[in-house]
Amino acid sequence: MNIDQFDFNLPEDLIAQKPVNPRHNSKLLSCINSELSDCHFYDLPNLLNPGDVIVVNDTKVLKAKLIGLVNEKKISFNLHMKKSEDQWYAFCKPAKKCRKNDEVYFSKSFKAIILEKKNHGEVLLKFNFSGNELLDKISKYGITPLPPYIKNQNLENEIHYQTFFAKKMGAVAAPTAGLHFTKEIIDSLIKKKVLITSITLHVGAGTFLPVKTQNINDHKMHFEYFEISKNTVNILKNAKLNGKKIIAAGTTVMRTLEATFLKFNDIKSCSDKTDIYIKPGFKFNVVDYLLTNFHLPKSTLLILISAFSGEEEVKKIYDHAINKLYRFYSYGDCCLLKRKGYVNKI
Repeated sequence: MNIDQFDFNLPEDLIAQKPVNPRHNSKLLSCINSELSDCHFYDLPNLLNPGDVIVVNDTKVLKAKLIGLVNEKKISFNLHMKKSEDQWYAFCKPAKKCRKNDEVYFSKSFKAIILEKKNHGEVLLKFNFSGNELLDKISKYGITPLPPYIKNQNLENEIHYQTFFAKKMGAVAAPTAGLHFTKEIIDSLIKKKVLITSITLHVGAGTFLPVKTQNINDHKMHFEYFEISKNTVNILKNAKLNGKKIIAAGTTVMRTLEATFLKFNDIKSCSDKTDIYIKPGFKFNVVDYLLTNFHLPKSTLLILISAFSGEEEVKKIYDHAINKLYRFYSYGDCCLLKRKGYVNKI
């Protein structure tokens, strides 16, 4: 498939620069019936039934952008995946000024060595701290790596760029569908007897890299770490047995659940890494509805939702959103999509 099939023109003024306040006042485009319906996020409980399950991502965004000195030259390193307690993969810029075995100084006492230099500016860093000590150093010297289309990169944005569920440190980007949830909406969902459970997927920067190959099948995804608990597995299986819907709050949740099913032909509790690439033709086995923001053109996320709801349907949805002035990307509005066809019993 040609990447140009997943392109569209977006007016720049529809790129959200800050979230609405309160978060649940964001617009929600309901795409679960025959007609598109313009709603708000606070309407979500009315769109679901008792016993339905919303799965959220409880990852927490790390201050993963580090500025260091390599041979007295300033280099930016965006951490994107942890390899071990003292090693992280990162994208560096400008990459041409880094070589294998170079030392990187982030402060007088905080440094790393470049163990590997890979393609597309990726390096493997080995730090002189490990475990929680390393996380403390990253939090002290790092910057929250906000998307480049957010022009005002200030502290207020760093605070906004965490979800209500953020608990387990390790992501380098927010699972943005979770940004719409507030305590008021969660209370309303609980009152409706809609269940909320969590997985963890530490979102990596590779997820948001644009597809640069003309054929989408030639694009390579980066690995990301995930966990699914026994409690979440039990809730999901019980919902399936009772004919209830599984709603993924975001593409990270979708990828975690479907990757697990692919591995085991079932949903099982596990900790693993995935580089799953969901594109048209993919057979979905777990998720019924997907709650997600509006994504960038020519992105793997737009390809994913096209696989989930159908390319023509997604084009219709995005045309509607642009015409109705929905706000796009991380701080923007969201849509509730349904899967084409049936979800297999588990």
